Amino acid sequence: MAGAAIRIEMPLGVVVRKTPGVTRWARWNWTAVAVLPGAGPADWVELRREGDAVEYHAATLPLTLWAAEAEAYMANLADAQPSIYLVLRDEAGDKRPLDAVLVTASPFEGQDYADTGEEIVEKIPMTEGLIAWVRDFALEHYRDDGFVKRRRDRKRVDLVEDGKGDARIRQASDVYRAPRRVLQ
Repeated sequence: MAGAAIRIEMPLGVVVRKTPGVTRWARWNWTAVAVLPGAGPADWVELRREGDAVEYHAATLPLTLWAAEAEAYMANLADAQPSIYLVLRDEAGDKRPLDAVLVTASPFEGQDYADTGEEIVEKIPMTEGLIAWVRDFALEHYRDDGFVKRRRDRKRVDLVEDGKGDARIRQASDVYRAPRRVLQ
């Protein structure tokens, strides 16, 4: 398949914990705490309750790995704790507290969403099996281009004096000297 984008996909459930907020302005604190590889469909299903803390299976989203992004996956795997990045949106007026939009294993894509400031990006540690799955795909498709030293062109840069103006035009005085007033 020449020209086709190589990708693989896995359904990934995300677990979000709701705890009471610590300030009067934030009533609740939402934190993504775990991923469930191969999970079935869910829409804010309550999993566990401990006092005021509640954990929800917020959504099941497809984790798509692209061959072109293998370098980003390698950067993620080289981190002390490889992670999945969950993108959440705060949709006011909806029956759900937050909308889970995307999961990705690319730290670069996660950073792009975090830079906008419109979405909440949560970093969730990968499970051992998920690390192995991402590592196998990344190693299969990663191409190290290596360092290529830039060759210098042969143009002589020592012949030009910066700030002197065009050498083809005659100048009556030095361009660095302040103009003199002619006294009469």
